[in-house]
Amino acid sequence: MAENGTSVSIQDLSLSFGAVPVLHTLNLDVAEGEFIVLLGPSGCGKSTLLNCVAGLLDISEGRIFIKGKNVTWEEPKDRGIGMVFQSYALYPQMTVEKNLSFGLRVAGIPKDEIAKRIARAAEILQIEPLLQRKPAALSGGQRQRVAIGRALVRDVDVFLFDEPLSNLDAKLRSELRVEIKLLHRKLQNTMIYVTHDQIEAMTLADRIAVMKGGVIQQLDAPQTIYNRPVNRFVAGFLGSPAMNFIEGQLEGGTPAAFKTGDVSISLDRYAFDGAVNGSGACVLGIRPEHVVFGEAANSMPFATDAAVEIVEPMGSDTLVWTKLGGRNFSFRVEAEKTLRNGDPVRIGFDPARASLFDAQSGNRM
Repeated sequence: MAENGTSVSIQDLSLSFGAVPVLHTLNLDVAEGEFIVLLGPSGCGKSTLLNCVAGLLDISEGRIFIKGKNVTWEEPKDRGIGMVFQSYALYPQMTVEKNLSFGLRVAGIPKDEIAKRIARAAEILQIEPLLQRKPAALSGGQRQRVAIGRALVRDVDVFLFDEPLSNLDAKLRSELRVEIKLLHRKLQNTMIYVTHDQIEAMTLADRIAVMKGGVIQQLDAPQTIYNRPVNRFVAGFLGSPAMNFIEGQLEGGTPAAFKTGDVSISLDRYAFDGAVNGSGACVLGIRPEHVVFGEAANSMPFATDAAVEIVEPMGSDTLVWTKLGGRNFSFRVEAEKTLRNGDPVRIGFDPARASLFDAQSGNRM
């Protein structure tokens, strides 16, 4: 049975399509009122997991509880969920108001209650002027608001979002992202949200479940996942521009050191997850924004000289590529700084902010 304060509990859930396993013994507890984001690349099983919670797919093993009730074999309509899909799935011949009320009318909800729920949803989503329009007369963002409204009028405990913003352009995506965040703050309902977009995940989530190959790799607060990724996959999937990965050797000792090419980096400030056992092949990861250059580099525990190879202006800042130990290495600088190809630079960073991964397993060391 799900514990008190747990809104959705997924226990030992597995799913196979024929002989092909898609989800592997997943466990996930979502707290009451929590916003959980399932994040991962295409084919990692995030939408499949959401569809299992919604009751759109029959699971092979395990159990699903919603509000303490075992809903593993319940019909979707009996699970107390509202779902918002990537495609708006609106009835083109109906007005917005009719689209919002359709499910309620089918369920036999009294007319005055339907009117009350539509008025509330329309006010929250600011679609009151659109109620008499048909979907063809709406923009993409307005259609997605109506799709969210259709879930909202059901007055349920749990909302499920399946990549709701991926059909929209970048500007609309960021506007609706803010609206979904405000909607959650206003309603305080449990929300499970699927996306492959790391910015959506970082900005919306209370906790992120990073998935790969039908397995949750890491489940934690956005900042924890960003700063202390459990493996190289998670580290590489989150962050834009991507984390620098430098292959080299761990040399045991007091302190331990990371060696790549002719560069040696002391790890006395690095917090290992366990005892350091001898030496071996490993990968050092450092985010471009954690690297400083110029005079400031000399105040860092590690600093070295390099030469600028490529400069990529990105608007608000600039990404500069150089080499470290013979390997490609990038760092961010303010847009006002002028660096040119071939310029000598002094770069440095604090190894305490780095991540060290085992070369074979990819796990954090």
